[in-house]
Amino acid sequence: MKMWSGRFKSSLDDLADVFNSSLPVDKRLYKHDIMGSIAHATMLGECGIIPKNDAESICSALSEISADITNGKLEIADAEDIHMFVEQELTARLGQIGKKLHTGRSRNDQVALDIRLYMRDAVTAILTQIRQLISVLCDIASQHTDTYMPAYTHMQKAQPTTLAHHLCAYAEMLLRDGARMCDCRKRINVMPLGSGACTTTSYPIDRERVAQLLGFPEVTQNSLDGVSDRDFAIEFLSDCSILMMHLSRLNEELIYWASEEFSFVTLSDAFSTGSSIMPQKKNPDMSELIRGKTGRVYGDLITLLTVMKGLPLAYNKDIQEDKEAIFDCEDTVSMCLRILTALLPSLTFNKNVLHDGAAGGYTAATDCADYLVKKGIPFRDAHKIVGELVRYCCDNNKRLDTLTIEEYKQYSAFFEEDILRIVDIPQLVKARKAIGGPAAQTVKTRLAEIRKISENFS
Repeated sequence: MKMWSGRFKSSLDDLADVFNSSLPVDKRLYKHDIMGSIAHATMLGECGIIPKNDAESICSALSEISADITNGKLEIADAEDIHMFVEQELTARLGQIGKKLHTGRSRNDQVALDIRLYMRDAVTAILTQIRQLISVLCDIASQHTDTYMPAYTHMQKAQPTTLAHHLCAYAEMLLRDGARMCDCRKRINVMPLGSGACTTTSYPIDRERVAQLLGFPEVTQNSLDGVSDRDFAIEFLSDCSILMMHLSRLNEELIYWASEEFSFVTLSDAFSTGSSIMPQKKNPDMSELIRGKTGRVYGDLITLLTVMKGLPLAYNKDIQEDKEAIFDCEDTVSMCLRILTALLPSLTFNKNVLHDGAAGGYTAATDCADYLVKKGIPFRDAHKIVGELVRYCCDNNKRLDTLTIEEYKQYSAFFEEDILRIVDIPQLVKARKAIGGPAAQTVKTRLAEIRKISENFS
C-alpha cells in the first residue's frame, strides 16, 4: 500500500505503477536522502516538533539503514522511489516512531534537497578529475618545451610552436571548465528543505539549523522556486557540455595526429584496438569514444532544458526526469576524464616528425615579412615580397629555412645574412616571448601558474 493511498479507493494500475516508479534511477541517492533525513529529524527534535528521544531513535535507525545498504545487507526494492523505500524501512524498524520522520516536509523539498546534496559531491569529484588531467597535461608539456611543431589555422600550417605550448592551450580550457564548475557549485549549494510541497509549513521549523547540519551556506528564499526549479542542474549539464567539447577537440587532434599522414604521435597498445578484418590496424577507439560521448552529454543538457521549458509553478512530475540526465552526464564525464588522464601519458610523441612539420609549410613566412618591415619596408609590400618568395619555394620544392642568401636577395636587397638565423625554427619560437607565446621560458612560467590555479579545484 502506498503511503499516500488514504484518499484513493483502489490501488494503482500495475503498468502505471511501473511507469511512475523512479526507484531504478534514484536509488543511488540513498546516502544523500538519509543524510538529509537525519538533519531533518535532528532539527525536529531540537525544535520540540517531535520528542527528542524519538528524533534520536530515528537518526540512529537511519544510520543503520545506510550502513546496511552500503554493506549489501539491505536491498533497495519494492518502493515507488528511494524516499519511500527509506521511510518504509524506517517504519518497519521503529513502528509508529518512524512515521514521525516526514513531519514538516514534502517529497518535493526532500527530493530537491537530495539532488543538491548529490550534485555537490558530483561537482567536487569532477573538479578533482579536472585537476588530475591538468596535472598530466602540465607534466607532459614540461617535457616538451623544445619539441617544435606547426601551429595551424584553417588546418593549414601557420607558424611554428612547441608541443608544450599546444598542450597548454587545453590546460587553459580546463582551467576555465574548473572555474565554471566552482561557480556552479555555489548555486547548487543552497538548501531547499523547508519549502514543503510549495508554501513551506506551519510547523516552527528551523531551516537554517538544517542548512548548518548539512553544510549549506544559505537556504532558498522562495518556497515555490525552491521545489520547482532545476536551473542549477541545467547549469551543471551546460558546464559539462563545454568541458566535453574541450575533451572532444583534444581527442580529435590525437586521432589525426596518430594517422600515418601525420605520424605526430604513436598510440600505446594499452589504449588502442585492432580490426576484425584488417590485421595492420591500430585504432584510436578511446579518443573516438570520448568524441562520440560528447554528443551524449549534449543530449542530457537538451533533455533537461526541454523538460523544464514549459512547467508552471510549482512542482510537476516531469521534474522526476532530471535525475537520469544528471546521472548519465556525471557518469559519462567522469569516465571520459579518467580515460584521457590515463591515455595521455601512454602516448609517444615523435619529435623528429613534429619538427619536420614545423619546418614545412613555410611557417617562417610571417617572420620574413616582419624582418623586412623592421628594415623600413611597408608591411603590405613586405607581405607581397615574401609571398613571391614562398611561390618560388613551392615551384622549386624548397623551404624558407634552406634557401641561400643569394636566393633571398633575388626578391629584396634588404635581406642580409641574418635572415638565415631568423628563419631557423628554434629561433622563431624563442623570439616569441610575449605573454601567451611559445618561448620556452614563457611556457614554463605559465605551467607553474596553471598548476597553482588548479590546486584550488577541490
